[in-house]
Amino acid sequence: MDAKVDGVDGFEAIRQQVENGFMPLHVYNDQQVFDAELRKIFAKTWNFLGHESEIPQPGDYVTRFIGPDSFIVSRAEDGQIRALFNACTHRGMQVCNNEGGNTQEFLCPYHGWVYDSAGELRGVPHQRDIYGAEGFDRSQNGLINIRLANFDGMLFGCMDPEAESFEEYLGDFAWYLQLITRRSGAGLKVMGAPQRWVANADWKLGYDNFVGDGYHTIVSHQSALEGGALPFEGAEFLKYGIQINAGKGGLGLAEVPPVEGGGWPAEIFAGIEQRLTPEQGLIYGMGGGPVYLPGHGGLFPNFSFLNAASALEIGGPPIPYLTFRVWRPIAPGRVEIWSWCLVEADGPPEFQEASYRGYALSFGASGVLEQDDTENWTSISLVAKGQMAHQLALNYTMGMKSGVEPLADWPGPGTAYPTDYLEENSRKFYQQWITYLMA
Repeated sequence: MDAKVDGVDGFEAIRQQVENGFMPLHVYNDQQVFDAELRKIFAKTWNFLGHESEIPQPGDYVTRFIGPDSFIVSRAEDGQIRALFNACTHRGMQVCNNEGGNTQEFLCPYHGWVYDSAGELRGVPHQRDIYGAEGFDRSQNGLINIRLANFDGMLFGCMDPEAESFEEYLGDFAWYLQLITRRSGAGLKVMGAPQRWVANADWKLGYDNFVGDGYHTIVSHQSALEGGALPFEGAEFLKYGIQINAGKGGLGLAEVPPVEGGGWPAEIFAGIEQRLTPEQGLIYGMGGGPVYLPGHGGLFPNFSFLNAASALEIGGPPIPYLTFRVWRPIAPGRVEIWSWCLVEADGPPEFQEASYRGYALSFGASGVLEQDDTENWTSISLVAKGQMAHQLALNYTMGMKSGVEPLADWPGPGTAYPTDYLEENSRKFYQQWITYLMA
């Protein structure tokens, strides 16, 4: 099972294992794999940068990352949102060292070049003296803009000018994201700043866990269930869920009580039938069938969401919450986790505050469930660094021979399966991963 990465041949050995439902352990803490991921995946794909509600006013900005690359996501004076490479075109100095704020200009602290909030170069000290009257064109020396897409307020950036459009990239997964982004007529808004923390874990493990691992809940989160942090009768609720693969994205659905029993203010769903297609409405039980919640999922390579519920007190009612997250790779076996809490923008203030509290209790830097997951990923990444990791291929064959068949009458796109105890989405993720690495 030795699959050390030595150029194309090494990746071919990994590809063969992935196609058979196995994943070499060492790839979760391997310098060659990590370097290739930055070049072949993160430099070529669409990556989540944030939400437009974080920068509502002209001059508002936040700084975000795709791998090691820093970007200023700025709403300029014209109201347009841009993603600007955070590097002065003179010597490459970062022109913004703040996490966010409001400004009309970005001043390079090295030589004083000044850029406006759209990235245009507006000032060069002593320009006429050092470049001559006609020797310098400021319009050709602005900050680099990368491609930016806005999907119902969600902002995605791509560094590759030749990559497919975001609409093509998102594909069928758009249908499922709309179940979250269009639930409310006012859309979503971010509560506070995103939480950030570093874990000694590989970025792939977090994404894998969120896109397709409903199986771990029965063991990893059993203590949270017994302690009352999870408002469910048992930990096997995802066994009876639905797992869906939709192009570059995947998700799991859990059957939940009707709106009035699930902790949602009824007014949030007012008019939802006008915002969703009839087929999408079936997911929320509009045809009289069961109600499903898009509980967990993600979009390749490292955007994840979790739409779940928490109890603020033992025996208390379920409080729904929504978190978006990014698993930012910063080194082999080391990830910076970005975690946003979002609420329906027109929800009652008391619901929004309760939802944020439920999120903080469960996920986020100090969340009960977050600790369970991070301990798992940290342990795996530590083991992956050793020599024996080259002799072990992890078993991702769940569902390949168990007789689980796709649902023939599923109303949405993609391929849906009648259980969330399945590793189909994980296999699809790693197949996409190795395809990009070998391109």
